[in-house]
Amino acid sequence: MELTTIWFLLVAVLFTGYFILEGFDFGVGMLLPVLGRDDRERRVMINTIGPVWDGNEVWLITAGGAMFAAFPEWYATLFSGFYLPLLLILLALIARGVAFEYRHKRPEASWKRRWDNAIFFGSLIPAILWGVAFANILRGVPLDADHEFVGELVDLLHPYALLGGATTAALFATHGAVFIALKTVGDIRGRAATLAVRLGVVSAVLAVAFLTWTLTIRSSPTAVVLATGAALALLGGLAAARVRREGWAFTGTALAIGLAVATLFAALFPIVMPSTLDPAGTLTATNAASTPYTLRIMTWVAVFFTPIVLAYQGWTYWVFRKRIGVKHIPQH
Repeated sequence: MELTTIWFLLVAVLFTGYFILEGFDFGVGMLLPVLGRDDRERRVMINTIGPVWDGNEVWLITAGGAMFAAFPEWYATLFSGFYLPLLLILLALIARGVAFEYRHKRPEASWKRRWDNAIFFGSLIPAILWGVAFANILRGVPLDADHEFVGELVDLLHPYALLGGATTAALFATHGAVFIALKTVGDIRGRAATLAVRLGVVSAVLAVAFLTWTLTIRSSPTAVVLATGAALALLGGLAAARVRREGWAFTGTALAIGLAVATLFAALFPIVMPSTLDPAGTLTATNAASTPYTLRIMTWVAVFFTPIVLAYQGWTYWVFRKRIGVKHIPQH
């Protein structure tokens, strides 16, 4: 297997991991004003992701770094052409991170409400915009023969991209509701499980529509298999959520998101960014890649450090595996 293919797969794995892990804490943030009936319940929800949310974001940093080092042309075109959406995602993530740290600094309800709003919008905006971004990557954007983006922001907001944004937001909200049911006890657990099933129906409809549309734009036999697996995993997760088997439900929604992201990358390969203007402007895994020497060095670094990072993050989830509830939150 060529090194360019290996690094395309690694970038795909990193983004898949990011959407699975960050997906549920985006979902928790979006559901904060929906499931949290009072301050103690909202604190329970925040505490379910408190030990892991920043570690989940490391997957995005690593994916961006891998793309920059392995496919600099892809990185340059993506981050220049999608500058405004990616800037909005960055600002939303900053506001969300600050809110997690500052929400508990003062006891006033108005103070906490402002930070709760920051958590909500800081989760909702990236959840939508990531779907919009990846839909555009797969459909193609206006690139000239020099691989430079020559379109406008409005070119990124077509119906397929908006459906992609709605799909990721709905899937993440469902994933978050299942995670809350998995990690909590008491009334909030039951409400989260009920909401997960309701959101899951909406997510299933949107996901089927989006993946079907995706396969009409760009497809491969592997992509069809992965898309079918994503649909079955989501249905299985919803069935498990309905009978309150939260562990299996979370496995189902995680697999659904992972397989859906894998579908996009499988449909895209070997292209990394199609041009809708000039075929000569299309970026592929070959013409966007770094030199073979750079890829070889990076491969050895990845082989050494990736297991360490995975082991550390797995240990973190194991340490904080227990359920929490309102009884664990002292009253102020």
